[in-house]
Amino acid sequence: MSGTMSKSRLTAFLTLLLVFASGAVLGAVAHRLYMVNSVMSGVAKRPTPEEFRKRQVDEMRDRVKLDDSQMAAFNQILDQTKNSFDQTHKQYNAANRAIWDEQRNKVRAILRPDQVVLYDKVMAEHDAARKQHERERDHDKK
Repeated sequence: MSGTMSKSRLTAFLTLLLVFASGAVLGAVAHRLYMVNSVMSGVAKRPTPEEFRKRQVDEMRDRVKLDDSQMAAFNQILDQTKNSFDQTHKQYNAANRAIWDEQRNKVRAILRPDQVVLYDKVMAEHDAARKQHERERDHDKK
């Protein structure tokens, strides 16, 4: 009889231990999810260029009280500024590309021929990942 009693006590103890451990794990997961969602909800989404421009235009029209001719001039100024930034960005990208190409050429110069093949393969993978990231970024902007 004593063996049966201690078996049931052991079973009860293990069941309670399992319930407690399950609760602790579930609580930890729930806390983690709550914290991630709380932190993410506190991060302000960066406005798209179109949203930012609309806000600028609305503010100038509503708060500064620009008339129609001033609004046309203001929009033209914004267009010119955007074109200047786009041009500068293209020049910046071209300059960076030249620096990266120079680095890759210098690295190739220190490699053996069998390593150059491997290096070029690694760089092609990096380039593909970068292009994929750019496509995703450009798609997210739309």
